Amino acid sequence: MAQLTAGMTALLEFFYKLTVSMGIPNYGLAIILITVLIKMLLLPLTIKQMKSLKMTQQLQPKVKEIQEKYKDPKQAQQAIMELYKQYGANPLSGCLPLLLQMPIIIALYRALMKFPYTNEAHAKFLWISNLSQHDKIVLPILAVLTTYLLQRMTTNMQDQTQKTMLIVMPLFIGWLSMSFPAGLALYWVVTNLVGAIQQYFINKMPLDIPVKEETGPNETGRKKRKNG
Repeated sequence: MAQLTAGMTALLEFFYKLTVSMGIPNYGLAIILITVLIKMLLLPLTIKQMKSLKMTQQLQPKVKEIQEKYKDPKQAQQAIMELYKQYGANPLSGCLPLLLQMPIIIALYRALMKFPYTNEAHAKFLWISNLSQHDKIVLPILAVLTTYLLQRMTTNMQDQTQKTMLIVMPLFIGWLSMSFPAGLALYWVVTNLVGAIQQYFINKMPLDIPVKEETGPNETGRKKRKNG
């Protein structure tokens, strides 16, 4: 983690120097550039995540049939895993982008906590006097709203657990944004905004995957009799 934090610090300094060369020196702009870079690097994983989510949603009727058929939870779980394997679905793949992002968030947090601002005047961003300090109002509110927006675009409203997380997670992120440096809260807000834009276009992509029809022994026998 120390090496990742050092790398994040160097990357932040690189983008800051880039803004200096552009004639608009600002650490906030550097954080935004880092955010866009991270989201673009994670985009292939995000698309894969959405495909897996779509497939999992399409398989829900079959999952319910299995749960009704097998009263033993172990047998039902085994049958469900076989079903996912048959159709190439992986419910856990949706966690991958988040798991990859967490070390980046932690490293950026550490980098912002210890970052040696060579020019404090450039640490000011819009209404924020210093990105290493806390913003108790505006950024937390923006974090709540943008987190809700992004989650709303991907939440299955028929799933009660997801509906609960749609409320709990934005509030949790808002609380974190009040506790963390404004630079990290800015990163989270921009991440959500870029993620929402990506999600809008991903939703336009033909991600629907037709669910195969099962061909059990009886079905196969009927097909053979028809052909015969």
